[in-house]
Amino acid sequence: MKDTSHHDERIAKMTFATVYPHYLTKIERKGRTKEELHQVIEWLTGYDEKQQHALIESKVTFESFFQQATLNPNAHLIKGLICGYRVEEITNPLTQQVRWLDKLVDELGKGKKMEKILRGS
Repeated sequence: MKDTSHHDERIAKMTFATVYPHYLTKIERKGRTKEELHQVIEWLTGYDEKQQHALIESKVTFESFFQQATLNPNAHLIKGLICGYRVEEITNPLTQQVRWLDKLVDELGKGKKMEKILRGS
């Protein structure tokens, strides 16, 4: 397991609003839609599109974003490499949750079927 402690604090202070446009650009470049991105975010966090917009507008940090979220009970099924780290081995809960979101967006951008991305939901 790689040490992520140097990333943990930085990730906690990042805002969802600063990362969201990068997610959107990534998936749209690959032919996916904003609605699919919102579906993936809602599956992981429980936030519907209206709530996601409000969180972007209020510039919440990832720390607040995930503290208020209702994580999907199947989130633990998200596995694999993202940014050089195996998401299932990340020990900091917040960092792992952010990387789960990164992984889902990555899978969406790579053209995976929605049923696979949403882990059978």
